[in-house]
Amino acid sequence: MELTRLVEQIRKKKSFLCIGLDVDLEKIPTHLLKDDDPVFAFNKAIIDATNHLAVALKPNIAFYEALGIKGWESLKKTIEYINENYPELFTIADAKRGDIGNTASMYAKAFFEDLNFDAVTVAPYMGKDSVEPFLAFKEKHTILLALTSNPGAFDFQTKELEGKPLYQNVLETSKTYVNSENLMYVIGATKAEYLKDIREIIPESFLLVPGVGAQGGSLEEVCKYGMNDNVGLLVNSSRGILYASKGEDFAQKAAEKAFELQSQMTKFL
Repeated sequence: MELTRLVEQIRKKKSFLCIGLDVDLEKIPTHLLKDDDPVFAFNKAIIDATNHLAVALKPNIAFYEALGIKGWESLKKTIEYINENYPELFTIADAKRGDIGNTASMYAKAFFEDLNFDAVTVAPYMGKDSVEPFLAFKEKHTILLALTSNPGAFDFQTKELEGKPLYQNVLETSKTYVNSENLMYVIGATKAEYLKDIREIIPESFLLVPGVGAQGGSLEEVCKYGMNDNVGLLVNSSRGILYASKGEDFAQKAAEKAFELQSQMTKFL
């Protein structure tokens, strides 16, 4: 998907909400467990109930891989359902892959060609030859882990290298990669105070921002320091929306939670 289409959807829906489809069989409504494919049944209901409020959907691949072949089948059915019924939604494979050469190329093929996601998250620790194979795909986007929302981010990401934090080195170096215009970046909402400096390095790039809600990130702070002329933000919420109810009204309750976030976003737009 071209980013102009994503920006159009943000303006049309007055939303920059990304919903994370992190499906845990222990948390979904028990009545769905009778279905032949409870994961897909859950996803379908959530997608149908919230598609008008969100501009992006982000399955966390680990939740599907943990279920073996059945989980991968559920993932494939989910992405096909989105692409066939809601092609305006920007789809992100939250896979956090990071390997070099032919391996990176195969990961890229898996998510961009076989599953037809619009974007995939990638870890940059192994350098450009772990990222450029993803960037080679036209109209696909590589979302680089830059400054994450977890406590362990301080182990490495903020440590100084050559007089500046490592995450800033990552941002600056990534701009030199072939097809770097296809890069987006993960910046955790719990690190909102860093966004001003980040925007000085990558003023035009889209940022995928997890950590609003359950992890304590502030939407107001993220928008204050991270928004650009094209909005430039996809703010993700997963658990707070998905598991608003364990009853048969789970999809309706999820939509209500999504509407709460979308309504807040409207104010900042």
